[in-house]
Amino acid sequence: MRTIQFREAICEAMSEEMRHDESIYLMGEEVAEYNGAYKASKGMLAEFGEKRVIDTPIAELGFTGIAVGSAMNGCRPIVEYMTFNFCLVGIDQIINNAAKMRQMTGGQFNVPIVFRGPTASAGQLGATHSQALENWFANTPGLKVIVPSTPYDAKGLLKSAIRDNDPVIFMESEQMYGDKGEVPDGEYVIPIGVADIKREGTDVTIVSFGKIIKEAFIAADELAKEGISCEIIDLRTVRPMDNEAILKSVKKTNRLVILEEAWPFASISSEITYIVQEQAFDFLDAPIQRITTADAPAPYSPVLLKDWLPNAADVVKAVKKVLYK
Repeated sequence: MRTIQFREAICEAMSEEMRHDESIYLMGEEVAEYNGAYKASKGMLAEFGEKRVIDTPIAELGFTGIAVGSAMNGCRPIVEYMTFNFCLVGIDQIINNAAKMRQMTGGQFNVPIVFRGPTASAGQLGATHSQALENWFANTPGLKVIVPSTPYDAKGLLKSAIRDNDPVIFMESEQMYGDKGEVPDGEYVIPIGVADIKREGTDVTIVSFGKIIKEAFIAADELAKEGISCEIIDLRTVRPMDNEAILKSVKKTNRLVILEEAWPFASISSEITYIVQEQAFDFLDAPIQRITTADAPAPYSPVLLKDWLPNAADVVKAVKKVLYK
């Protein structure tokens, strides 16, 4: 396998699919002349031309609506937001049109579209640029929501998302674009809705997704020194969620910790907690623990931001709590 950056995996996925299907195009702010705000579309303008790699003005409501309309008329657009915080300007088009069009037209229109870009915090960017909105979109019937954590997963899942006939929210991280990982030379896809056991263990299940899962690996390494074996499940897809993988693991370890970079109220971890207590309650040897950001807008201060974000120490503490240590 090759070792490439996360941004390169994203670019490869889009480029490979665009070579096979001329109905696919990319649009967004700085995706063309600037090679992408995070260089995730480097070289694509030169290869595919300005009709298929399109720079837009800072008008998310407008270009999101254009993409939805074109998807209803035979195109397969990829819409890049410089950050998903900015998509809130155009969220009406995502929630009220893209997600609902298939049902409202009795199946006469599909909306094969991918909305992609960075999610969650990326350092000192302030409250309005540091929001994790996965649960907002996952709450909407008609949308699929993907949050990969490795270059391998990102490429395989993005290719599946582009081929899907329904709208897909594909959420990345500014702090992961430079991450490196092994990616095969040949063609591969990863099915949407299948979690991955990134690390097998016997004492406790840790469920996470996106860049924050790195803290789970750090914690697991520390806990292993004390003889505590952690199983780490990377959801990869938030909706549809791989409930079976979570339940199977919990029935083995009998303990569950959920790590999520989002506010606690009505979070993805809340949904997982409900599913497990409903379908595997008798297998639990301790109450489920969830780790989220503080229930407040993200602070700008580096000291406060560090305290606001979940970290490996929080995971260690939660694991020891469910183990009664």
